[in-house]
Amino acid sequence: MTGRPPRLTRAERRLWNAFPTGELVDLGPVTPSRSGTPPGGNAPKDGGTWGPERTIRAKVIASLLLGAREVGAGAVPAVRLRGARITGQLALLGGTIPYELVLSGCHLDQPLQLMGSTTRTIRLTDCTFPGLGGSGLRVAGHLSLSGSNITGTVRVTRGVFESGLWASGTKVVSDDGEWAFYANAAVVDSGLFFRNSDFTGGVSLVGARLNGGCFMEGSTLRNPGKDALTADNVVVEDVMLLTDGFRAEGCVRLRGARINGRFALRGTVTSPDTRYALHLSHLEIREASLMPAAPVDGVVTLAHSKIGTLHDDPDTWPARLRLNGLTYERLRGSGVARRIEWVTRDPEGFRPQPYEQLAAWYLKDGNDALARRAQLAKLRARRRTQGPGGRIWGRLLDAAVGYGYRPWLAGMWFTLLLAIGTAVFAVQPPRPLKPDESPHFNAFAYAFDLLLPLPAFGQREAFDPMGWTQWLAYTLIVAGWILATALIAGATRVLRPQ
Repeated sequence: MTGRPPRLTRAERRLWNAFPTGELVDLGPVTPSRSGTPPGGNAPKDGGTWGPERTIRAKVIASLLLGAREVGAGAVPAVRLRGARITGQLALLGGTIPYELVLSGCHLDQPLQLMGSTTRTIRLTDCTFPGLGGSGLRVAGHLSLSGSNITGTVRVTRGVFESGLWASGTKVVSDDGEWAFYANAAVVDSGLFFRNSDFTGGVSLVGARLNGGCFMEGSTLRNPGKDALTADNVVVEDVMLLTDGFRAEGCVRLRGARINGRFALRGTVTSPDTRYALHLSHLEIREASLMPAAPVDGVVTLAHSKIGTLHDDPDTWPARLRLNGLTYERLRGSGVARRIEWVTRDPEGFRPQPYEQLAAWYLKDGNDALARRAQLAKLRARRRTQGPGGRIWGRLLDAAVGYGYRPWLAGMWFTLLLAIGTAVFAVQPPRPLKPDESPHFNAFAYAFDLLLPLPAFGQREAFDPMGWTQWLAYTLIVAGWILATALIAGATRVLRPQ
């Protein structure tokens, strides 16, 4: 025996009778909205013009989903409807809905209200409707909004979706100028699919847990001057893909996120009017492929993040890049010269940690020479932050021994000065202090003695230069002390424990 509420229209009666078996009720042809059909056509966006033969009241659907229709054994009841205009508000607040709701190519006059409900799969595909309220919604299946045109905010805060959350090919235009899709603290077990979607307003996934990954390939997020995507403290198992034409007009923010798989950014991010265009600080990623299709327009931060394998191209990063505190276990892409330039882009100036991390990576990878180059670059960058005395001494250390990382420079300078001294004093030898007791003069040994802080051949004490050669002798003595001091300082730096 079946029950029937009074005064059902013909279209509603069809749905009422089809419900026990879950049969699809098709009320008319549907043309995708993007086809540009004129008003009064079959596109869901024009559903407000559809007549009573295609109209279903929302309260009839709600009654069926909440058990007003008796069902028998041997079938799977469901509301499956295509090409309908749904009038009134479909509100199922806090209800337990044991049946599927499948709407395809439908036009809903008012937003859906599903807050606090427990449902099975809900599919609203290729539909037009003004928003969805689903805070606390629990779906024992999946929620699909794929292909729909939504002029309002989708709110599913604290929602639980056991088989996924789908919004591929969906267009959402925020009605509050802030958020188009709001899913903070949501739990999605089988993947968040936002492929080829278009959001005018931000997408918020703060504190969400995405156990099946996050897929935003080809999507566009527009929220200029604000957050286009904010996913602070999100947890993603598997992968998070912002690739294949992904575009964000506004900040992409994943501060404190944890991605236990691969994170790939291969789209474009433009946000010069926010503090950061790409905010990836304090996060943990097992593998990151950061290869934007064009240089990010705005400031980028990876400060205090921890990345397993970082694969990137320094040429795609902006001039303002914060890397202080970033650590990585493996680094892929480009050579040491570009990497050294990569760590110099902090807008606040010199930061030693990025150089130390780069040197540590090269050392771990067995490239001692490249590690020394990174350390030398750090000391040269630090020199620019010091006072006049520090800069002068730094330049002397750099020229003499490359701050200890190029000790062969000391030998080169010593040899050059020794050759000059030998040649000059061979032509203009100094006068002996005690002619009767002085040893035979040797220009090479005399120049060598002048360069050594402690004379080795006894020539310096026995002879006294004259005229302008006296200034050459003083120069060799001072140069010898500088070389010795620089060599000792450099050796101390090189040999200290890392």
